Amino acid sequence: MADYFDRTEDRKYTAVYKKETPDILTAFTAFDNAVFQAEGREIPLKYRELIALAVSITTQCVYCIDAHSQNAVKTGATEGELAEAAWVATAIRAGGGYAHGRLAFKLSGAHQH
Repeated sequence: MADYFDRTEDRKYTAVYKKETPDILTAFTAFDNAVFQAEGREIPLKYRELIALAVSITTQCVYCIDAHSQNAVKTGATEGELAEAAWVATAIRAGGGYAHGRLAFKLSGAHQH
């Protein structure tokens, strides 16, 4: 991970988005800010950050894991809550493997009814 992930230096590449697709970057930033605004949402920010952390772990995005784990702690999440979010992500990934494994039986044609 350390070979390609640099929390500070990697942000410099946002300049490419700003130069090449500033309209999309502006729209994405507004969208992201709306999703993670502190007030005015049904789900409290701490829980949205824990959801984001679990999704980040599921998609294995190191940048998102970095940001959302820190943001969750800033909103009051405990290490226990971070651990449970990680286990939720793990269960979902494992469940996906289990469920999609059934497709191997279905699609192989080897299973006899």
